[in-house]
Amino acid sequence: MNFDLFADDTPKGRETIGPSAVVLRGFALPEAQSCLALLKQLQAAAPLRHMSTPGGYRMSAAMTCCGALGWITDQHGYRYTTVDPLTGQAWPTMPDAWRILAREAAAQAGFASFEPDACLINRYVPGAKMSLHQDKDERDHRWPVVSVSLGLPAVFQFGGLKRSDKPLRVPLFHGDVLVWGGADRLRFHGILPVAEGEHPLLGAQRINLTFRKAG
Repeated sequence: MNFDLFADDTPKGRETIGPSAVVLRGFALPEAQSCLALLKQLQAAAPLRHMSTPGGYRMSAAMTCCGALGWITDQHGYRYTTVDPLTGQAWPTMPDAWRILAREAAAQAGFASFEPDACLINRYVPGAKMSLHQDKDERDHRWPVVSVSLGLPAVFQFGGLKRSDKPLRVPLFHGDVLVWGGADRLRFHGILPVAEGEHPLLGAQRINLTFRKAG
């Protein structure tokens, strides 16, 4: 699969990948520059870190959060907290522009009135990945997940309701927004190892902003 960041045939528009799952190609591009500026501020308040799973596995993607709630993993399990365990402070406030972007993307995908209270920020360098998993730590699964891709392209794996189900492979590019909910909400998903590359704005990295209604 060829990911040419500057190709004229980079996908545009809306792409359906499940009964209640869509990729909104380039939806976040108008906000990309401001997103990156805000990202630097958030990382200064809540630095990126490599969390470990309860089984002791060190995640290859570095992570931080913003919003009323932040997701963490450690030897005690997976959960949302109101305080960043690294700093002992509340997670940084979610920028209004990010909340509006997530709300508008959700509405475009058929999920009206989405108001996220958590944003997970993942940084992938070449070789980093995310194994197949379900997003099930949120209190109410009626709300969708809204995922914004920035920087290097990646291959999103969208599986079934069982880990053994063969996943669909979906290329994601800078500015794409992926929304899934409803019947697709608990599908297993992940990111294949990010390929070597250099993005003109972010360099050798991919940033993923994942918005959820967790509380």
